[in-house]
Amino acid sequence: MVAAAETTLQGLLEGAKQYQVPLYQRTYSWQDHQLERLWEDIARLADDRAENPKTTHFIGSLVLAPSPNNGPAGVGDFLVVDGQQRLTTLSILLCAIRDHRVATEGDEHRDRLNDQYLINKWTPHRRLKLVPTQADLDAYLACVDSSAQIGGGAVGAAYQYFRDRLKPADQAQVQRLEDAVIFGLAVVSVVAHADDNVYRIFESLNNTGLKLTQADLLRNYLFMRLPNRSKTVYDAHWLPLQRRLSSPELEVLFWLDLVHTDPRITQGDTYARQQARLDRLSTEDEIEAEVRRFARLGALLELILRPEKEQDPDVRLRLQRLHAWGTTTVYPILLHLLDRRSLGTATSAEVASAMRYVESFLVRRLLIGRATANINRNLLSIVTEMDKSQPVDQAVHSYLSAGRKYYATDADVRHAVRSLPFYTNGRASQRTLVLRWLEQSYGSKEPVLPEKLTIEHVLPQKIGPEWQRMLAADLEPHENVNEVHEALKHTLGNLTLTGYNVELGNSPFAVKRVELAKSGVRLTQDIVACERWGRPQIHARADALAERIINVWPGPTGQATDQSEVRWDLMDKALSALPAGSWTTYGDLAALVGTAPQPVGNRLRSVPAPNAHRVLQVEGTMAAGFRWPDGRTDDPVAVLQAEGVMFDQHGRADQTQRIDLDELAQLVGLAPDELPRRMPRPRPGEGQSLADRFVEQLSLLQDKTVVEATLTLLEHWIELGGTLLYGGAAETSCFLMARERGHRNGDIWPMTLYPSGKVEVVFQHLANRPPFGDVALREQFRQRLNQLPDVNIAAAKLALRPGFPLSILADSTTTTALVEHLQWFYEQAHLSDQPDETLAVQQ
Repeated sequence: MVAAAETTLQGLLEGAKQYQVPLYQRTYSWQDHQLERLWEDIARLADDRAENPKTTHFIGSLVLAPSPNNGPAGVGDFLVVDGQQRLTTLSILLCAIRDHRVATEGDEHRDRLNDQYLINKWTPHRRLKLVPTQADLDAYLACVDSSAQIGGGAVGAAYQYFRDRLKPADQAQVQRLEDAVIFGLAVVSVVAHADDNVYRIFESLNNTGLKLTQADLLRNYLFMRLPNRSKTVYDAHWLPLQRRLSSPELEVLFWLDLVHTDPRITQGDTYARQQARLDRLSTEDEIEAEVRRFARLGALLELILRPEKEQDPDVRLRLQRLHAWGTTTVYPILLHLLDRRSLGTATSAEVASAMRYVESFLVRRLLIGRATANINRNLLSIVTEMDKSQPVDQAVHSYLSAGRKYYATDADVRHAVRSLPFYTNGRASQRTLVLRWLEQSYGSKEPVLPEKLTIEHVLPQKIGPEWQRMLAADLEPHENVNEVHEALKHTLGNLTLTGYNVELGNSPFAVKRVELAKSGVRLTQDIVACERWGRPQIHARADALAERIINVWPGPTGQATDQSEVRWDLMDKALSALPAGSWTTYGDLAALVGTAPQPVGNRLRSVPAPNAHRVLQVEGTMAAGFRWPDGRTDDPVAVLQAEGVMFDQHGRADQTQRIDLDELAQLVGLAPDELPRRMPRPRPGEGQSLADRFVEQLSLLQDKTVVEATLTLLEHWIELGGTLLYGGAAETSCFLMARERGHRNGDIWPMTLYPSGKVEVVFQHLANRPPFGDVALREQFRQRLNQLPDVNIAAAKLALRPGFPLSILADSTTTTALVEHLQWFYEQAHLSDQPDETLAVQQ
C-alpha cells in the first residue's frame, strides 16, 4: 500500500528527516541540458510568482520507503526509491544559493539554509538530510560544507553551473529564485508501506528501461539478491567497478558477458537475459561470486576502452588500433582474448597476434569495399565458433579465413588497390587510419603529427586544363578523359596524407610536387619522385602500396578463395536507388564497382538492370549503342525528359542533375557520413576542443572574409536558438543542430559545414526526421537554398547530401539570406513544440 500527497521542497526537507539513496541507485548523472531545463523552469516560475505568489510548478514524483526502524521521535529515515536525481539536484541548488547569498549579502544565510533544508543540526549521526550514493558522497559533502574541494564529478559540475547562473542576479532576483525553489516547486511524494519490498517497487517503476539503463537495472537486481552482504560487496567489488566504467560502459560489459555464449543477443536484451541466468543461482555466495567476476571482466574491458593502461607494448598497440577503428563488434573477441591471458591459457604474444589478424581482416575488407557485409555476425561469432583446441591466434586466423567472410586474399588486395574507389569505402575515419598506419609502417624517424594530416587527392577531384592534358596523354582509343579521371581519382594509388590539403587544392602537379616535397610524410616520397602524375604513375604506386599492405596486414589462410569479382550487385543497387530526374555515367558506375566503362556498357546491353536508361556518356549524351534489354522501343531521351531531366539544344543532359561517384556511394551506403558529436565538458589540460579545432582549420583553409562570414553565420544560428555540435574526424565538421537528441521528435540539423569549403545539405537525414519527412517541405527548403547565388541543387538530390561552396558567404547579402532560410528551417523544426507545464526531464 502506498500513500501519495502533493508537497513542496519545504515540506520534504524541513524537520528532522533523512533521505538515503540506496546502493542500487545510479550515481548522480545530470548534465548541462537537464540543469538548463530546470533552471529555465525555476526562473520562469520566479517571475510568475512575482505576480501571483501562489503559482507552483510540478516537477514530478518522489517515491519513498520509510525505514522499519522509524519511531515516534527522532529523525524520520527514508529510502529514495525513485526521484533521487531530482532531489539531489535541488539540494545542490540550495547549496549554491546559500553560498551566493553568503558571498554577496552575509553569513546569516548559511545557518538559515543549512539548518532548515540541508542538515539535521541536532543529530550528528544523522547530520545530512540527503545522503547520496557512496560514490557521490564526498563531492556532495563538499557542497554542503562549502569546502574548497567542490568541483569534482557531476555533483561539482552541477554546483558550479548554478553558481554561474546566480552571478548576474541582484539580491531581489536571488530572493525570488530561492522562494520559487523552496515554496513553488510542487512534487508528489509517494510513500510506500514499511513492509513493502522497495527493490521490487524500484524495478517495477523502471523496468521499461526508459529511465534507467540495462546496467542500472542489473545492479538493482544483484543487490536485491544480497540482503545481508550488500554493503560489503558494494564497497569491495561494485564501487571499484563503477569507478572504472561509466554506466553505458557497464551495460556493454554485461552484454559482452552474454554474447560470449550467444552472439544473437542484443544490448536491449541484456537485463532480461542476465536476470534469467542469475535467477538460477540460489545463495548469496553465488551472487557475490558473480559480482566479483564482473569486477574482473570490468578491469579487462577498461583496457579495451582505454588501451594506454595496457602494460605489454604489442598488445597495447593492437588495442589502440582496434579502439581507433571505432566498432564495438570487436569487443567480444578482445575481451575473450584478454580473459584467456588473465586465466593463463594464452600468452601476450598470442593475444597480440590474434588481434593483428582481426585488424588485418578489417583493413582488407575495407580495401575491397566489403567493410560492412555481415561484419557483425562474423565478429560476434568468433568466440563461440572458433576452434578452442588451437592456440588463440591460430584459432582466430582459421575462423576468419573460413567461408565467405570477405577476408581479402593477396590477389583481392592487388586488384582492389588498383581499381576500387578507396575514398568512398567505409567511414572517413577508417580510411584515414589505413593511410596513417601505412605511413607508420615506413618507420620514419621524422616526427609527423597524425592528427594534423588529412587525405589529399594528388590527381584532384575537380580537374582543370593542365590535368586534362596530362591524363589525355595516356588515353587508349575510345577512352574519355573525364571517365578515366573518375576511375582514378579515389583509388588508393592517388591518395596520400598532407597538412596542406586546401593549399594544394586543384593546383597543377608541378606545384603540388614542390609542396609535397616539403612534407616529412613518407607516403609522398614516391609521388615527389615522379616527373608527371598520370594513370601509369598512379597504377605503379597502387601496385607498390598493395605489396606493402600485403606485408603489413597478413592475409587469410590458404583455404580462402579470391573474392575480387566485379560487384554487379552493387551497380544494380545504385541504379535501383537512382531517382527520377537524375542521371549518371558509365564511368561513375565503373569507378563504383572497380572496373572500366566498357564492361559496364556491355553489361547493361546484355543483362536487364533497373533504370539503365539513366546511364549516359560523360558529356550527358545517350550512348550510340544503347538498347532496352527488354526490347522496348521508346526513345530513352524522351523518357528521361518525361522524368524531369533537362537537355540543351545539343542533346546534352543538365550536369547539375548528374549523380556522380560520390553521390552514388551515398545512395548505396558505401560512404556513411559522420554524425554530430556532443561536446564534453572541457577539463583543464584536456587539450584543444573540437570547436577550437573547427575554427583553427577554418582559419587555415579559408580566406579571412569567408572565415568571418562563417563565424557570423554560426552566431546567428545560436541566436535563433540552435546549437553547434562537431564531428570527430581529421577534418572537424560543424553541425547546425536545430534539435538535439533529447527532443521529443529527435535530433535534426539542416546542414554541415566543412573547413575545407563545403556546405553539405543533409536531405538524406531530413527524410527520416519530422517534419521534414514530408518531401514537400524538403522541396521548399531546396528551393529556398537555390535562391542563393551559385547554388543550384537538383530536385533529384532530395534523397542525398548535396553541397554548395562555403565561399558564397563572402558576400554579406548572401549570408543574410542564408540566415533567413535557416530561421525558416528552425521554425519548421519546432512547429510541433507545445508549452510543457511539467519538467520533462527524466532522471
